[in-house]
Amino acid sequence: MVAGTHSGVGKTTVATGLMAALAARGVQVASAKVGPDFIDPGYHALATGRPPRNLDAWIAGEEALAPLAARAGQGAEVLVVEGVMGLFDGAGPGPEASTAAVALALEAPVVLVVDASALSGSVAAVVHGFHTLHPRLRLGGVVLNRVGSAGHEALLREALAPLGIPVLGSLPRDDQLAWRDRHLGLVPVVEQPGEVRRSLGRLAALVDRHLDLPGLLALARRAPNRPVPSLPRARPQGRAVVGVLGGPAFSFTYQDNLERLAEAGAELVPLDPLRDPALPAEATGLVAGGGYPEVHVAALAENRRLLADVARRAPQLAIWAECGGLLWLCRALDGHRMVGLVPAEGRMTPRLTLGYREATLRRPTPLGPPGTVLRGHEFHYSTVEPPGDALLLSGRGGARPEGFGDPGLLATYLHLHLGADPGPAERFVAACCARGRAQR
Repeated sequence: MVAGTHSGVGKTTVATGLMAALAARGVQVASAKVGPDFIDPGYHALATGRPPRNLDAWIAGEEALAPLAARAGQGAEVLVVEGVMGLFDGAGPGPEASTAAVALALEAPVVLVVDASALSGSVAAVVHGFHTLHPRLRLGGVVLNRVGSAGHEALLREALAPLGIPVLGSLPRDDQLAWRDRHLGLVPVVEQPGEVRRSLGRLAALVDRHLDLPGLLALARRAPNRPVPSLPRARPQGRAVVGVLGGPAFSFTYQDNLERLAEAGAELVPLDPLRDPALPAEATGLVAGGGYPEVHVAALAENRRLLADVARRAPQLAIWAECGGLLWLCRALDGHRMVGLVPAEGRMTPRLTLGYREATLRRPTPLGPPGTVLRGHEFHYSTVEPPGDALLLSGRGGARPEGFGDPGLLATYLHLHLGADPGPAERFVAACCARGRAQR
């Protein structure tokens, strides 16, 4: 587990650099991200050459974390898990859904990445607090980040020596290591993979020089081996061709969701709404995940052939849209014409809406009948008017109606992760198959 003392690019840089450095040494390394984030796992996938994975205790349940981690690490020598925010930050005031919760569930040692840029002797108090807050948490070592000089590093190491916690390396302060940011975090890899790949090479070399890779591998090997149950697979529902939005504008779709859909019988066909003129000819389903449609809104609006094809064929499709996909299905986004299937207008706002949500379906949809309860998260700077009322979303701030649904459509801000629950995938593919039978 790689956890930071605060959120930000630094922890992601260290975790991804560690993955890339190990891979460059020939180690078979797998990765996972604590929490529901889509973007960081894209960097992990580029560093490791393996599919991106998420471990979320709130959405999937703590009992599913070990099986999910086992699937993420299958065939690898080591699994590097990047934390979310600080070590104990999660869904509430306690460790729920935090990096600490995942580390405890996996019995995994934690490497604490400390932003030491403004610290000297106080680094000992910071690390001591993280080490002692939870008695069962295994703090296996510390990586000092954004260190100013050799003298600064010496002061930090001297302060930490009495704690007896290994310092597994220190990274110098270097503005070139700060990756590109956007309003929801890092810029997705899919937008500039060549540039990110070159940056990863430089980062891997830096990590190899400054971190104790043998010590980190030895720490990982001290994690206990234990049998874990297998995750449930989706039951086959029949064959259905399903278009899946992708490309630079729509890169927020969980690998686990795609795998559950494929297990249920979906033949998944990538669809780039910036370029492709039409849905696959045999498609009876469409998955429109999240992303950055607002960044590419003009180009999306210019692809009028695809927008018209989706609107025309919608009655013959089962459609599942999340966040960015919801905006794409609206009549317009920031004044640009979109598909028009959802009777609402989307617009960007300066206000961030985020958090875990429990959703109860209030309409029949392809993912379940009324009364179906789903767990997920939302994270967006946009709004749609009217907001819809197909779901009731409940979170720490209360409950509100949201989303659009009918037997052929679920369009919502809610992101679902189906790693531990294949039921929604089974129901969606069954709805796609039913649409196909109705066309014969």
